[in-house]
Amino acid sequence: MALFSTIKVSNRSRSVDPGPGVGPRAGEAERMGMDIGVPTETKADERRVALTPAAVGELAVRGHRVTVQSGAGCGAGFGDRLYKEAGAQMAGSAAEVFDTAELVVKVKEPRADERAMLRPDHTLFTYLHLAADRAQTDDLLASGATCVAYETVTDDDGRLPLLTPMSAIAGRMSIQAGARCLEAPQGGTGVLLGGVPGVRPGRVVVIGGGVVGRNAAEMAVGLGAEVTVLDREPKILDALDQRFDSRIRTVFSTTADLEAEVLEADLLVAAVLLPGARAPLLVTAAMVAEMRAGSAIVDVAIDQGGCVETSRPTTHSDPTFLVDGVVHYCVANMPGAVPRTATLALANATLGYVSTLADRGVEAALLSDPHLLAGLNVCAGRICEPAVAKTFGLEVTDPLEALAAR
Repeated sequence: MALFSTIKVSNRSRSVDPGPGVGPRAGEAERMGMDIGVPTETKADERRVALTPAAVGELAVRGHRVTVQSGAGCGAGFGDRLYKEAGAQMAGSAAEVFDTAELVVKVKEPRADERAMLRPDHTLFTYLHLAADRAQTDDLLASGATCVAYETVTDDDGRLPLLTPMSAIAGRMSIQAGARCLEAPQGGTGVLLGGVPGVRPGRVVVIGGGVVGRNAAEMAVGLGAEVTVLDREPKILDALDQRFDSRIRTVFSTTADLEAEVLEADLLVAAVLLPGARAPLLVTAAMVAEMRAGSAIVDVAIDQGGCVETSRPTTHSDPTFLVDGVVHYCVANMPGAVPRTATLALANATLGYVSTLADRGVEAALLSDPHLLAGLNVCAGRICEPAVAKTFGLEVTDPLEALAAR
């Protein structure tokens, strides 16, 4: 028999079915439903939305109140009517969303105007990428808000479950974007990655064999390109070799081998991630200067500062630039170009965590789950993510100590 609990909503009680195993535990006080806010994303060319109407419906059934900014889902194909039918309240501005919310759920890091609306009683749940953004770090510290980053939440296997779906999309898109960059009208050499009978295919070099690199390799192999993946972890290289059954080359990434492969690439995909930290600088400006004119770089790690010395963030509206004749594609929110797919994938991954934060309360949820606690980057004016603290030379505070000060 399903568990039921009585959750007080708007001064009236209603009985809801929160699903197996999520009712109040013995001795745990009944909680009021939480106010959750979903503002419209404001990053350039960002069309994703943090929660789908279906996700909103799940939260509403659990007794929570969800306020969505009007138009927030339109870029992903989710109109206001769908949110209203799911039980959301609609707000005319981001200020209204922030004013009513306890838990603010977003996709991308808050811009300066959004950070100015954060309060100590707010919890922000989104991608933050703080190690590449000192201004944001300082503003979040000053706000006193509790800030949980999708990209550092972990799971039992040491993976990053909220980063994985977007990494998979970015990896797949990197080959699409790179193939376009190689076209002559874009400044490329005019190489077709898959080649044609009698003509050698293009060479794709992927630095990093994680989720991004694996998905990039999969797409490149599918196009018929020659693919090389570099990594410094033998287990990853072995897994890639088995997965692709000798259809790719795997290379242990020494400095010499990395440089040699970079200089031979038609398309270079930079896909190295250090959780919570700034991306390692692996491809120097000197290497880029020696690459063939018209070759292309897609720096997927640009959200975390980029792996290529000549990289700088770009937008979907103006995605590329040339350095020493090499086309650079460094869009900082690549999945934003496929907002329907990306929104559905992200909401599928985050809904369970949003539900936990709302059902149990933020502090109890964080204390009960060390993997969710790993996502706590800023709390009560303190840095809780060691990699961010190290990047900026700031003091790191144990998450439990920071929560106690909340």
